[in-house]
Amino acid sequence: MSDFEARTAVIAILPVNDILQAEQFFALLGFSAPDGGVSEYRILQTPDGAELHLTQAVPGWVEAGRNPFGLYFRRPDVDALAQAFADQIIEKEGPSLKPWGMYEFAVNGPDDVLVRIGWPVRA
Repeated sequence: MSDFEARTAVIAILPVNDILQAEQFFALLGFSAPDGGVSEYRILQTPDGAELHLTQAVPGWVEAGRNPFGLYFRRPDVDALAQAFADQIIEKEGPSLKPWGMYEFAVNGPDDVLVRIGWPVRA
């Protein structure tokens, strides 16, 4: 399958105040903009086909500390990513098993968007 071959998907479009800073943050999760994008919109992809779109927020729309957006990344490499984000993890205990059956942790992403990274744990 080619990188842009049509397939059904749901893709988040995240409004951010600083697209370059957001792009750098999501690079830690393996995302890049293969075509570079335009100044106000980026299509980020991972080598395995995950996709996230960034758009320049309208001034005053996205406030750090009051950001209503959140993203959940289901990834098997939770512990490795926890090391990459070690100084940014919100919960004191770091990655942990949650009552809903996910081993996960959370960080504040660009503009304080909640970013959770986890993987299901089977009993």
